[in-house]
Amino acid sequence: MLSKIVQHFPDLSAEQLEMFDRLPALYEDWNSKINVVSRKDIDQLMLRHVLHSLSIAKLIQFLPYTKILDAGTGGGFPGIPLAILFPKVDFHLVDSIGKKIKVVEAVVEDLGLKNVRASHIRMEHLKEDYDFVISRAVARTQKIIDWTYRLVIRDKSNEISNGWLLLKGGDLREELSEVRLPKQLWDLRSLIDEELFAEKYLVHVVKK
Repeated sequence: MLSKIVQHFPDLSAEQLEMFDRLPALYEDWNSKINVVSRKDIDQLMLRHVLHSLSIAKLIQFLPYTKILDAGTGGGFPGIPLAILFPKVDFHLVDSIGKKIKVVEAVVEDLGLKNVRASHIRMEHLKEDYDFVISRAVARTQKIIDWTYRLVIRDKSNEISNGWLLLKGGDLREELSEVRLPKQLWDLRSLIDEELFAEKYLVHVVKK
């Protein structure tokens, strides 16, 4: 399914293509030892996880040296695909489950990604500053903001204001009504036209 990545991101370098091409085999191997991707999804890793993660890049092209926290990264999504796409951006992938971070560290090392750090830590124990927090359906939007609000700096050196970029699904009206910060919602199919992304969304919340 590398062809789907190329279809939506046609300007990838040979090195990036090679990294994306290696992801399915890497995750299949690790998933046989440590279950980090659901069994039903592993056969569609490139669509359900990699391309889904990359949809963030259809909204924003992160500038070099932007600092990004992947909160509750699980097996490395959305952080690892975005780190391949943006080699000059600093990604910090964190999760409270150690075995998941073990997989992330192994994949990062195998790919030779120099712009990714992985930490087995709870978000409330972090002490660094970031431009953006990214996440995939880890918790309700307001809860993620509460956990990480102090970590996000106010700035707009990128094309959109610093804050949170969260991949979500389903009816978000009640969940987003809890959020008092400025926010905007994108239908993922408006960013990447794939049937699989029906009723999936990208939420941008601005740090104030």
